[in-house]
Amino acid sequence: MLAMPEINHIKKLRNVKSLSINEIVKRTGFCWETVKKYADEDQLPKERESKKRGMMYEEKWGEIVSDWLTEDYALKKKLRRNNKNIFEQLQKLGFPGSYRTVCVYVKEWKDRVLDESDEIKEEAERLTHPPAEAQIDFGVTEVVQEGKVKDVHCLIMSFPYSNGGLVVPLPAENQECFLEGIKMLFVQAGYVPRKLRLDNLSAAVVQARGRGQETIFTDAFQRFSSHYGFEPQACNARKGNEKGHVENKVGYVRYNFFTPSPVIEDLTHLRSLLLEHSKKDHQRKHYKKGDIIADLMEEEKKYGLALPENEYPVFKESTVTANKYGEVIIDKQAVHVPNSYHYNKLHLITYWDRYKVVSMHGEILSEGPRAYMNKTREIPWKSILNNWMRKPRSIVYSRYFPYLPGRIAHHLNIESTELRKERVKWLFSFITKYDMVEINDRFYELAPIEEVEGESSQNTIEHPYDVNWSIYDSLQPTENRQTKVEVSHV
Repeated sequence: MLAMPEINHIKKLRNVKSLSINEIVKRTGFCWETVKKYADEDQLPKERESKKRGMMYEEKWGEIVSDWLTEDYALKKKLRRNNKNIFEQLQKLGFPGSYRTVCVYVKEWKDRVLDESDEIKEEAERLTHPPAEAQIDFGVTEVVQEGKVKDVHCLIMSFPYSNGGLVVPLPAENQECFLEGIKMLFVQAGYVPRKLRLDNLSAAVVQARGRGQETIFTDAFQRFSSHYGFEPQACNARKGNEKGHVENKVGYVRYNFFTPSPVIEDLTHLRSLLLEHSKKDHQRKHYKKGDIIADLMEEEKKYGLALPENEYPVFKESTVTANKYGEVIIDKQAVHVPNSYHYNKLHLITYWDRYKVVSMHGEILSEGPRAYMNKTREIPWKSILNNWMRKPRSIVYSRYFPYLPGRIAHHLNIESTELRKERVKWLFSFITKYDMVEINDRFYELAPIEEVEGESSQNTIEHPYDVNWSIYDSLQPTENRQTKVEVSHV
């Protein structure tokens, strides 16, 4: 681009002295195209058009992230993916970009779509924490077990000195779960903290501190703390900020370990997954000290208390009576106890995960899991499928896709979006009659019959392996044999 004095000189030679383009080229030494451009064309200023460039805008990655953010925005904030979750899931899909690229795109999307205003943050005083002091609190999140959503109460213990944290999943927040969870956390840490700061949980506190009154702990919690030797410290009433480190750790665990909701087999499986997540997280550096968190936790262990030789037994014992139907109320539910009507009084022993009903003579009349162990709720598949029908391209990237049973997930994981949409419509037609697990179990019975090679009567749905029913028929008695159709892999 020429400077303005040069442009004005060319225009003057052209418009005032009426020179030809060739003559101006000889005098100025500029090329013919440049002289023609500035001599005869109007040089009007134009607004700069800033077009987004990069892999997030020119490839599929931006659309995938936008779909995820739109999908998550319908959920509670604690269940949404954070930037780290999005980056890790993109890497599994072959994303070649960096974490910063994802962060920039997510921020731009939120500013453009959500239009959220920033909140004013108050300046906080930085505190120092000695080693071997811990804070503890519950946080509720969710997992997927056997195709259904299940709420999990995670007991989280944080160590402000090292910025480390440990977490164990529990089915409830009663006293038995609370004490059993602390035991598990002590074992994972390998020692007992000297001081343990906690909220005014009903499982541990009878009366909160405030207005000149000291905290009164429950007898069971006092016996527990005496056995392990730690000093319990309860916060003032409605002063959760007094244990701000664990409050932040609860959010950190929820966003980094439970987003999206993991698929588990049981609480034991989830406990092992969380322990692996914690150990991996301890390999990062302390935000201020610069040392590895795992090294700081090992150093902190030297200042703690040793685990006692005898494990503290956690249970609650009470006296109950059976009604005329032979039922005993356990966790607000009537449970039938055989032969209970023979006894005027019964002993009910509750552990964190099970119960036991014992007669006055020591005979175990009934035992089983506590009611909340099996408490689940359905995944809203109807609304999810309805959304998938509008956007079939996003199905395999959806947060809910990993929760589909095996056969159905395999059935929908195809390249053709049109065929994928048709299969979602088929699935939607059955979701009001059956749950997703039942549809998966009866998949080859409910799946549509497709025409292949002109044979409309043969079922040609996808099958993960070949089945030769003639071999199966040969093992059956002659009179009970039925004609089987050989299902081949498509």
